Amino acid sequence: MTPDITFDDIGSYPLPPGISREWITQAAASRQEDERLFGAIALSMQQKIDAGVEVPTYPQFQDMNRQFLNIINDPKRTEEPMLVRESDAKILEMEAITALAGEYRTQHGEALKVRICATGPVELYQHEFGGTSYSDVLLTMAKSINRFVRNALNCSADLEVVTVSIDEPSIGINPQIMHADEDIIKALNVAGQTAKSHGIDTEIHLHSPLNYKLVCEVPSINIIGVESAANPSYLELIDRSDLTTSDTFLRVGIARTDIFGLTAALNEKYNTNVWKEPDRIKEVVTLMETPQVIAGRLSGIYRMFGDSIRYAGPDCGLGSWPTQDMAQQLLNNTAKGMELFRQGQ
Repeated sequence: MTPDITFDDIGSYPLPPGISREWITQAAASRQEDERLFGAIALSMQQKIDAGVEVPTYPQFQDMNRQFLNIINDPKRTEEPMLVRESDAKILEMEAITALAGEYRTQHGEALKVRICATGPVELYQHEFGGTSYSDVLLTMAKSINRFVRNALNCSADLEVVTVSIDEPSIGINPQIMHADEDIIKALNVAGQTAKSHGIDTEIHLHSPLNYKLVCEVPSINIIGVESAANPSYLELIDRSDLTTSDTFLRVGIARTDIFGLTAALNEKYNTNVWKEPDRIKEVVTLMETPQVIAGRLSGIYRMFGDSIRYAGPDCGLGSWPTQDMAQQLLNNTAKGMELFRQGQ
C-alpha cells in the first residue's frame, strides 16, 4: 500500500527579478501597489503549483516577525496591547492568491489546497522582549496569532487550508527563552485552537527537535516538523512511541535547503566562488539534490517512522536561494523524488 504522505513546502521563496526586499516591505505597509505586489506573490505561487507541490505555502517575501508585529503593535489595529482586532488580523498573502485560487478552481474543478504559516507566539515574544518571562503577554500574542489563523481559514471558498504551521525556530535553540514549559504549552495550544476546531492539521515548524516532547503535550498541535535532510541525526532524538502515545505525526525534510552549506561543497570542489558562476551553482539541483537522492532520504526515514510521517518536503524555505528557477527546480526534484518513493513501496 502506498504511504499517505503529502508533499508540502515551508514558504519563503526567492524574490522575482526586479523586486527588492525593501520594496516588498514598503508595498505591504502602504498597500498602494497591491496589483504589482499581488502579481509577484501569485506568479511565484503558480511556480510552486507547477513544480508539483501538493499543498504549497504562499510565497513569503515579508520578514516573518515584522509582518505580524507591525499589526500587533499598531494601536489602531488592536483592542488592547498586543491583541489584534479580529477585523485586522489578516495575512496579506492569502488575499494575494485569492484570484489565482479562483482560476485554479475554474481549471481543476476544486479549491486550491494550501498550507498557511504564522510566526508563533514564543518567536514573536523573543523578538520583542528577549530574555524575560511575562506569561500574560505571551498568551495575548498567542490569541492574536489564533485570530490571524481564523481569518485565513475563511479567506476564500476557492482556498482549502489543509495545514496550519506555527513557526517557532527559537524553541530548542535559543537559550534566552525563560518561559516555563507549561506557559509555552498553553500559548501554543491557544495559537492552534481554531485550526484544531476545524479539524485541520496544525504543525509546529522547529529548527531543532530537542524539545519535541514538550510539543507532544500541546493538544492543538498534531504535526512536528523536522529539518532532517541537512540534519539526519535530528531523527535520532525522536522516539516513535512518544508520537504514537500522543497521536502526533511528523513533517520531515527530505531536500536540503541550506544553500550556503551546499555551495560551500561546490566551492571546495572547484576551488572557486560558485555564486559568481551560474552554471556551476546549478549543480546543487542537477547533481546534488536530485530526485534519486531525495527519494532515498524519504525511504530511509520511512523505515524509521512509517505511518507516523504525514508530510514531507524541503527542510526549510528557499528565500536565500539565488534564483526562482533554481528554487522551482528543487521543488520539482522533490516532487519527482516523492513519486520514485511511492513507486518503490
